[in-house]
Amino acid sequence: MKRKIETDLMKWKISKNRKPLIVNGARQVGKTYIIREFGERFYKNVVYINLETNLAVASFFQDNIDPERLLLFLESYAKEAIIPEHSLIIFDEIQACERALTCLKYFYEEAPEYHIIAAGSLLGVAINREKYSFPVGKVNTLTLYPFDFEEFLWANREEKLVDIIRECFKSIEVMPEAPHQRAIDL
Repeated sequence: MKRKIETDLMKWKISKNRKPLIVNGARQVGKTYIIREFGERFYKNVVYINLETNLAVASFFQDNIDPERLLLFLESYAKEAIIPEHSLIIFDEIQACERALTCLKYFYEEAPEYHIIAAGSLLGVAINREKYSFPVGKVNTLTLYPFDFEEFLWANREEKLVDIIRECFKSIEVMPEAPHQRAIDL
């Protein structure tokens, strides 16, 4: 499934001043799917942690959130090495663990060579900040929205129709009747 956010994810990955990334958006818009697929395509390995369903891992964040300590625990849990610049760490449903949100600041300051993406719903990330501060200035954020019409067409293998719509728009011409009707039907 192709999404426009992929371009922004790649810019984040290759950025010289990369910070941990928070991808937020409404529930069920594909945050987890797109982040995991991005990780599988562009990293040697992916360590995926769902902080809402994996309470054992969420408990790692209750005490000391020093990045070195957390990395040791995460490697033990995942049973694989987390390699700077080559591994992607995904903290899904980060709104369920306030300390995990706070730890992003320390990864930025003390271990920026690690690539971390956190995902959460807009409502959850906004509400669940009673005890710990949001790492303002220490993270990058992206918002994933539901499909727009172009992404919907891509998902339905209608790339040629996208090209026709773009060309007609660019040249300010009326679309031919057949592709116009197909677009209306879709």
